[in-house]
Amino acid sequence: MNERIETVVLDSEGLFAWIAQDRKLLAMLQVFHDMGADLVIGANTIVKVTHSRTNMPRLKWALSRVKVEPVTERAAKAAAELLKGAGLHGHKYAIDATVAEVALRQPKPVALLTSDSDDMAKLCGSQVRIIPL
Repeated sequence: MNERIETVVLDSEGLFAWIAQDRKLLAMLQVFHDMGADLVIGANTIVKVTHSRTNMPRLKWALSRVKVEPVTERAAKAAAELLKGAGLHGHKYAIDATVAEVALRQPKPVALLTSDSDDMAKLCGSQVRIIPL
């Protein structure tokens, strides 16, 4: 990473990898931490990673270290516009669009750690650096 990143947004796979202590993700997060970047997730990302196999103590620990952005009516409408602009629709993309919307309103430059780099690139355009997981 040569360029400075101000904000790092995690999608559900990024948050899940952090909870699971994935070595590759932990190494990336350390680099961003050393840069002074803020870690951010959208509130509905919590819903997506919470299931019977989720390590709840680790999730609570991770949530204590990130900024959780709300998904408000304004955010939902902006996410719907992103979907429309990208030519995407349906429940498959709904949470992705809210994650993209969160990323787009953070202090720049922004990196988005995601398992869905193609769709996120369509939703975020060139305004967010997409880092595939």
